Amino acid sequence: MTNLATNLTNTAAKYPDQDALRINGQGVTYAQLHGMAAKLAGALRAHGVEPGDRVAIILPNVPAFPVVYWGILLAGGIVVPMNPLLKAGEIDYFFTDSGAKIAFVWPDFVPEATKGAENSGTRIVECGPMGPAPGTFEGGEPIVEPHDRADDDTAVLLYTSGTTGRPKGAELTHSNVHLNAMRSAQVIQQITPDDVVMGCLPLFHVFGLVVGLNAATVAGAKLALIPRFDPAAAIEVIEKERVTIMQGVPTMYAAILNHPSSDGMDASSLRTCASGGSAMPLEVMRSFEEKFGCMILEGYGLSETSPVASFNMPTMERKPGTIGVAIPGCEMKCVDLDGNEVPVGEVGEIAIRGDNVMKGYWNKPEATAEAIPDGWFRTGDLATMDAEGYFTIVDRKKDMILRGGMNVYPREVEECIYAHPDVLEVAVVGMPDELLGEQVGAAVALREGSTATPEDIIEFAKERIAAYKYPRTVWVVPELPKGPSGKILRREVHRPTEG
Repeated sequence: MTNLATNLTNTAAKYPDQDALRINGQGVTYAQLHGMAAKLAGALRAHGVEPGDRVAIILPNVPAFPVVYWGILLAGGIVVPMNPLLKAGEIDYFFTDSGAKIAFVWPDFVPEATKGAENSGTRIVECGPMGPAPGTFEGGEPIVEPHDRADDDTAVLLYTSGTTGRPKGAELTHSNVHLNAMRSAQVIQQITPDDVVMGCLPLFHVFGLVVGLNAATVAGAKLALIPRFDPAAAIEVIEKERVTIMQGVPTMYAAILNHPSSDGMDASSLRTCASGGSAMPLEVMRSFEEKFGCMILEGYGLSETSPVASFNMPTMERKPGTIGVAIPGCEMKCVDLDGNEVPVGEVGEIAIRGDNVMKGYWNKPEATAEAIPDGWFRTGDLATMDAEGYFTIVDRKKDMILRGGMNVYPREVEECIYAHPDVLEVAVVGMPDELLGEQVGAAVALREGSTATPEDIIEFAKERIAAYKYPRTVWVVPELPKGPSGKILRREVHRPTEG
């Protein structure tokens, strides 16, 4: 029997005095983390939470998050991590759909969560930095040893951001998360107990939760937390905590790179940087590595694949611009609309099979059957695979622009525009066009003090890519809309209406 929390109990037994967490210069050891989580697990049981019950977490990156997370798992419960910025209506849906009995909530979000809990009757427990406020959630004997769970019991219910319709709860099992965390620690990042992992990705997001918190725990490393990502805070943490491994989405790397205080940053401790969540612009990768003397390894995954599916492994040739090769225990291929594998070098949808693929969508058998029609999970991402098994993402299936019968992949156009020295961020989107069906448009955020005009950028792209690909319309925005992990949200980019 495997309970994911065994990783915590094993590491706490092996390295009791090692810091598990670092925040604001303070440390929490593995022994302390285990003790607080065991106490919380006992209180959960005393308050009626049985194995298999769902418990929600609405917390920023503070020690309370790992305390509650491990506590729920020790008690045999299912963790439902939620974005703290959700509104009452959205919270109501998550609580009702998951049947969460209790939610642990940061003080700032209690009013919204309380409103959101009216229909479901979910109990709201307010938390401070280290867990529930003293005296608010007590009782029961500490549960020191993890409650028995089977490999394929659900450990985490992760709601995927629904681009269409309501979010769906991806059921990740104890085995899914354990194996992915282990491979993230050992194969991908080669984490040791001497490492300091930068926890700037939100822990409610699958990347931060599994590749950050769970992988650091498996390895007995320190996780340096930043409550909410901010480039100045990240720079300070890298220096003060001597961070060796950073994990982030491309916008985080760009924000650090372009921040004035990064010029004098002592980044000598940085060894490996893992990037995922969206495609890393080559220009950002090159500049970051040159400036800080470290290596960025790009990978790929989704909530439904726990999350890592492929990576540029440190032990293999790195191919910048690719998402690497399938990780151990996972198979990937590119398929056509009928599910047939396409030839090497041709564009197809990525399909994934392996021990990282979720059990299914919570209470949604039809959606599960549609996503995994033949044992292979369909990702909705278009890519090519080269002869050595390296995948290159071309785009999201639904983001592809069909201009006069020609396929335009926004990512390719974005890569071209990122090479312009004045461009900080760009998102390329399709715009309705009476003649061609769709036309290419680009929203651009410029660097401070830059003088480039939309016409300059159109001209720049026109000289570098095929005539059917370059944007006919460019508009400048102060910043681009981003999701909870800092990923640019193309679907929320709209051309300003002409006044």
